[in-house]
Amino acid sequence: MKQSMILLHGLFGGLSNWEGVIQHFESRYDIHIPLLPIFDYHLQDNLEYLVRFLEQYVQQHGLENAVIIGNSLGGHVAILFTHRHPDKVSRLILTGSSGLHENNNLGSYPKRGNYEYIRERVAYTFYDPAIATDALVSEVFQTTQNRIKCLRIVQTAKSAQRNYVAPVLPEIQTPSLLIWGEEDRIAPPEVAREFHQLLPHATLVMLPACGHAPMMERPEEFNRALEEFLGK
Repeated sequence: MKQSMILLHGLFGGLSNWEGVIQHFESRYDIHIPLLPIFDYHLQDNLEYLVRFLEQYVQQHGLENAVIIGNSLGGHVAILFTHRHPDKVSRLILTGSSGLHENNNLGSYPKRGNYEYIRERVAYTFYDPAIATDALVSEVFQTTQNRIKCLRIVQTAKSAQRNYVAPVLPEIQTPSLLIWGEEDRIAPPEVAREFHQLLPHATLVMLPACGHAPMMERPEEFNRALEEFLGK
C-alpha cells in the first residue's frame, strides 16, 4: 500500500503547480491534491476554514502517516494541520510558506480588469519572469475578474497575516524540510532561516536563481531535495 502525499497550493495556485512533483512521485505515493476552498462563503476565519477543510479531507479519505507539502498559503495550512494532528503527518515540507512574514504583492485589493498589472504581479512570483506564461496569467486574470473571488482572496490573505505561527513551531516534532528560492521576494530567504531556527527537526535547502514557487521554477532540484529527505 502506497504512502499518502498531500500537496497544498497557494492563494493563487492550483493543481497544475504540482505537475513536476506528481510525475516524479506518483508511481510510489498515493498523491492527493485537494483544491482549497478559498472562494467558499462561510462565517469562520478564512485560514481556520481551510484547516478544517483539510481535516475533513484527511478523515474522509482515511489518510494516515502522510507526507504533506505546502507552498505559500498551503504551507501555512500544512503547519497548523501538522501541529494539531502530528499523528497524521510523517513528514512536513514547506516551500515559500506564509505564517511568519510575507510581502503581499497584490496590495489591498487586486486590480480587476488590468491584464498587464496581473501579468506583472504573476511574474513577480518567479525569478525567471518567463515562467509566467500566458496561460498562467490568464488563469489568475480570470479569477480577479470576479468581485466575490477578489474579496475572498483579500480576506484569506489578511487572515493569514493575522495568524503568526512562531509560537507553535517549536512544538512541532515532525521531521521537516524547507525548500526555498534564494530570490523569493514574497517570503524572502530570512523567512526560511527563521522557520529553520524555530522548527526543532528542520532541514533547509536553498535553491539559487529561484523565486516563490520552487516546485514550478526548479522542479528537478526540488524533487532531488525532496527525494533525499524522504529517503532518510
